[in-house]
Amino acid sequence: MDETFLINGIKTQNKIVFDFIFHYYYSGLCAFAEKITGNTDTAEDIVQDLFVTLWIKNEQIAISSSLKNYLFTSVKNRSLDFLKHEKTKAKRLNVLDESAELPENLSSLWFAESELTKVIEACLKKLPPRCREIFVMSRFEGLKNQEIADKLGISKRTVELQISNALKSLRCNLTPYLPLVLLSLLLK
Repeated sequence: MDETFLINGIKTQNKIVFDFIFHYYYSGLCAFAEKITGNTDTAEDIVQDLFVTLWIKNEQIAISSSLKNYLFTSVKNRSLDFLKHEKTKAKRLNVLDESAELPENLSSLWFAESELTKVIEACLKKLPPRCREIFVMSRFEGLKNQEIADKLGISKRTVELQISNALKSLRCNLTPYLPLVLLSLLLK
């Protein structure tokens, strides 16, 4: 099929063209993503998310090379982003594990992890929804400010401002619960 016809079909949300592209590339893209991520479910999620994005942001998509190249490059980038986010999560878990190895007299001053998690969740719920969403994407999902801005369709400056507001609020609310050193490590 003609690449230009397929690309125009995506941009005009032609369901028949979109279904054809989905069925033609889906299994190959999933296999490719699985090679990178090592997980079948994650690979399928990545590919499905790509197709959802293609459908929703059809007019914003700029395909300068071949459609096949665009799809596989997008899946590769999304898979690598997933691995980066998993690595960030693992680092955070390591920090929590290392804090468990502190001497008993010092660790007894801190809340149990589950209690601390509840306090943090309560503080996050107090944030405005958009502010909370941006903060979670930044601190818990490991996205960069520009990535968040692109994903939400807002400016990078707005993202920075929302993160700053969230940090101020969390610092005020969490100060009574945490030693100052731990607080600065968690929120920087």
